[in-house]
Amino acid sequence: MGGVKLDGLKAVRFSFADQHGVLRGKTLAVAEVPAALERGVTVTSTLLLKDTSHRTVFPAFTPGGGVGMAEMQGAADLLMMADPSTFRVLPWAPETGWVLCELAFQDGKPVPFCTRRILRTALEKLKPFELRCGLEIEFHVFRIADPNLRPTDAGQPGTPPGVELLTTGYQYLTENRYDQIDPVIQILQKELSLLNLPLRSFEVEFGPSQVEITLGVLPGLAAADAMVLFRSAVKQIARRHGYHATFMCRPKLPNVMSSGWHLHQSLARDGRNAFVSEAEDLSPVGKGWLAGLLAHARGACALSTPTINGYKRYRPYTLAPDRVIWGKENRGALVRVIGGPGDPGTRLENRVGEPAANPYLYLASQIYSGLDGMASKLPLPPSAETPYEARADPLPRTLEEALHALRADEALKKGLGETFVDYYCRIKEAEIARFNSEVSEWEHREYFELF
Repeated sequence: MGGVKLDGLKAVRFSFADQHGVLRGKTLAVAEVPAALERGVTVTSTLLLKDTSHRTVFPAFTPGGGVGMAEMQGAADLLMMADPSTFRVLPWAPETGWVLCELAFQDGKPVPFCTRRILRTALEKLKPFELRCGLEIEFHVFRIADPNLRPTDAGQPGTPPGVELLTTGYQYLTENRYDQIDPVIQILQKELSLLNLPLRSFEVEFGPSQVEITLGVLPGLAAADAMVLFRSAVKQIARRHGYHATFMCRPKLPNVMSSGWHLHQSLARDGRNAFVSEAEDLSPVGKGWLAGLLAHARGACALSTPTINGYKRYRPYTLAPDRVIWGKENRGALVRVIGGPGDPGTRLENRVGEPAANPYLYLASQIYSGLDGMASKLPLPPSAETPYEARADPLPRTLEEALHALRADEALKKGLGETFVDYYCRIKEAEIARFNSEVSEWEHREYFELF
């Protein structure tokens, strides 16, 4: 059973990351686990056909299940195949283990919509290089004032909890403000450390009730696994203690700031950082990778910023990017170059992502962008000293615009596969259609009295 240790456990959660990077799965009694590790655990294939409201977007009961695959017709079962190396004991859930899975059809063939498999395929294509990633994750933690559990609050989606701030005002990295949130940080730190995640720092961010936690350098697949486990763990731990943690980019609450996910990345070859140059800030490999990130930034946005809400973060002079530009040690740029000649820590920090992104797709988008930059020898545009004033292509202003850019990006379509891109865009377009059909508070305020 590999690294799976069942002593003292009563149950094990088998989970996979769905198309949104949300963990789904089943919990098995411990007596059933050995057989499940060998043969897999069944889940309905419609889990891959849902948008963020959990509505099934594709006609699952038509021929091909709406996606042209007979194996998914009629909500047929798929198999969750566990990766024993991911096994953990969950410190907040008594006598409960957890293992991460990938999806296969009943005949053993891989499911093309399994996002963890998509990243593994990208990493194979990257060889002989290995992707190394460090994670900076911003999020909010609120105290739950009203869980909104009345029957009228049920729905698709349901009413989110009513919350209170842990702190007020903007006090970035002040010790007094950190001490106010430290009781909650202590809870998270204690439980997360038992998951063997490479925790580096715990910071009070700029906005009220906003936190940043950073993770140390990990290989590509391990970094994506860590991100899905981290997000799910933070939400579960917080909720058990009466708090609501959210990785939504920009909650609709007064005075709340946007949250980002900054992805530090470099390539290693034979154990050495391939971005390091003894004479310049970046090696030719690093320059090619950076050029690729910039050339495909607009198309990759649909994967790094996959929610309608996330595009409200791209504002000038806000420490978030708004255009496709890079800069040396400049936090206003889309990609920040960190390090210098001979510095073994030389890396690129992509500041485009939102913390709700599916990490497998976000990292895969970086790989296919960077590979094209190196293979096509794309020219590297000049850096920007003033990134919010530089002449450069704007980032997409909406998710709809980002999806159009993804559909038009040949390198990303080739890497991810046109079948997957069409599937993914259709799910996100269903979310956009629901959003556009809703009457917003802004519309009511703007037009109800005027006309």
